[in-house]
Amino acid sequence: MEAKKLTDKEEEVMQQVWQRGPLTIRQMLEGYEDPKPHFNTISTFVHILEEKGYLNREKCGNALVYSPAISIEEYRSATAKGLVKRLFNNSAMSLVSSFVKDQEISVEELREIIDMVERQKL
Repeated sequence: MEAKKLTDKEEEVMQQVWQRGPLTIRQMLEGYEDPKPHFNTISTFVHILEEKGYLNREKCGNALVYSPAISIEEYRSATAKGLVKRLFNNSAMSLVSSFVKDQEISVEELREIIDMVERQKL
C-alpha cells in the first residue's frame, strides 16, 4: 500500500490518535498545547483523514469517536517506501549512503542494521 501523503497538520492529528487511541474531536483538542487550534480546524483535518482512509469513525452515544484505520508502523513503512522510490530511485542503499555521507548514522547503527537484515533472512 502506498500511503496517501499527509500534511504536517494531518500527521499531528494522526499522532494524537496513534498515541492516545480512539478519540472524539474534543479529546483530540485536549492533546494540543495552548494556543489550541479551533474545533472546526481539527474537524476539517479529521474529515480529510477519513477520506484518505486513515481514520475510521464510530457513533458512541451522541459523540463520534475516531480510531486509526492504519497503524503507525504501516504508515511509517509505506511513507519510507514512497520516499525511497521518489527520492532515491527505489534504492535503499542510496538512502543509507546519504545518511553515511552526512554522518547521520554511526558505524554501530550500521552494524545493528546489518544484524537485523541477517536475522530477517533466517
